[in-house]
Amino acid sequence: MQEVHAQSQDCLDTAIPALYQPAWESARANFGDRVFFYAPSIKHYKTSVYQNTSRPFFIPVSVTGSSCQLGCEHCRGRILKSMHAAAAPAELLEIGERLARRGAGGVLVSGGSRADGTVPLTEYLGAIRGLKEMGLKVAVHTGLVDERLADGLAEAGVDSAMIDIIGANETIKRVYHLDASTADFERSLALLCRSGVKTSPHIVLGLDFGNISGEMQAMEMISNYEIWSLVLVVITPQPDTPMAAVLPPRPAELGNLFVKARRMFPRTPVLLGCARPAGSHKTETDALALKAGINGIAYPAEGIVELAGALGLKPGFSEHCCSLIFQEGIDDSQGEQLASC
Repeated sequence: MQEVHAQSQDCLDTAIPALYQPAWESARANFGDRVFFYAPSIKHYKTSVYQNTSRPFFIPVSVTGSSCQLGCEHCRGRILKSMHAAAAPAELLEIGERLARRGAGGVLVSGGSRADGTVPLTEYLGAIRGLKEMGLKVAVHTGLVDERLADGLAEAGVDSAMIDIIGANETIKRVYHLDASTADFERSLALLCRSGVKTSPHIVLGLDFGNISGEMQAMEMISNYEIWSLVLVVITPQPDTPMAAVLPPRPAELGNLFVKARRMFPRTPVLLGCARPAGSHKTETDALALKAGINGIAYPAEGIVELAGALGLKPGFSEHCCSLIFQEGIDDSQGEQLASC
């Protein structure tokens, strides 16, 4: 496929670059004119067209607190610090009960990794089943998965299993400090899909210290399986980590990957997830994602919802996790209202 070189100027105009056109047309042919925006209450979000609720609605919980044995170069466990901690299954149930009483919609169950790349979720399967019985949607962010966990997640009825897929062995070792290979990640994906779990693989673009390395291989790996959505996020190094000063890929480089993802997964929802750099980089990246036919964007930049309407799309907002796009029930009237902004 040809490389995409989008202009960085006037990113909020309605011109679809020529090399984006096939991806845009594919999205319209397979998904119509709907586009979804996500603003879960994981963080406060407010723009001129939308503000998320101030009450807890979709909440992240870490089963390891802020602890992660891998100490990845870009995170060092800092992301976990913003999550609610559940050190035992009973604590996860207590959190779920409080959220359900307050009318929350769902929970993201995540956690830090052990040294072997797994997240200690197996002992929480009963509690996860309990969350589902409370009427909550449950998305689970797994590490590497064995057969027991895959089958257990299926039996617990999780709404989505999110797993990071890395397409380069060197990146796994340099960034994750993990003695594993791409084959281990593919095996985990295969187990989840085989068990019947609705699986939403994630790819971190620029994970290799801001370089594009292995992303296409990750997409090719994923394309061998029946997935329910594909979420692309962009490396966003945390402060006080070895990668704090790393520059992310340029928006034009990301646009190239958006187009390739759209063409490779023409009938699978493809989304731009929560993590990506802020500022003008975000605005340009989000605009290119729309023009590449991406189905949804989490926490869209100012002006992006208006751009969607100007492109003839019907936007709608949800405060659930974006990986659950395949469950969307946003009514058309909301989409029409937002499209006119």
